[in-house]
Amino acid sequence: MQLARVFRHLLSSARRTRMLFTPEVQKAIETEIGAAEQQHVGEIRFVIETALPWHWLWRGITPRRRALDLFALLHIWDTAQNNGVLIYVLRAERAVEIIADRGISAAVSEAEWQRVCREVEQHYGAGRYLEGSRAAVSGVARLLRQHFPAALAQGNELPNQPILL
Repeated sequence: MQLARVFRHLLSSARRTRMLFTPEVQKAIETEIGAAEQQHVGEIRFVIETALPWHWLWRGITPRRRALDLFALLHIWDTAQNNGVLIYVLRAERAVEIIADRGISAAVSEAEWQRVCREVEQHYGAGRYLEGSRAAVSGVARLLRQHFPAALAQGNELPNQPILL
């Protein structure tokens, strides 16, 4: 366990997260997701978490592991076409993870998802949370449009509102 990582999490406040992801930013994310889902088959969820509890850090829980847990807890895998995608932001680490269900991950490579994550992390690192959030949704949407056109859509199966944890 890295001491610097623990301090980043302990010093990150939910209040600051709410200041960065204002209701306006959250509404923009929701709107972007709604518009994006008209262009492809995928279902996008967006989760922002301030920090992890110290006992999870002690156990070595990574942003990726937490994203996988949330993917399951939020039932993002529970779509008719196995087409759910989670965009997970761990603010304490400015880490972004994208988890795609098996129907999508078979067609989109991990390297493609990682390119989107790194672009978003650059925005967040520069304090551009609205732009980074929009880049996250548009990056995921671009990949989904490429592999899963809207003609196959089944309606909106998952909520579009972002979740702040």
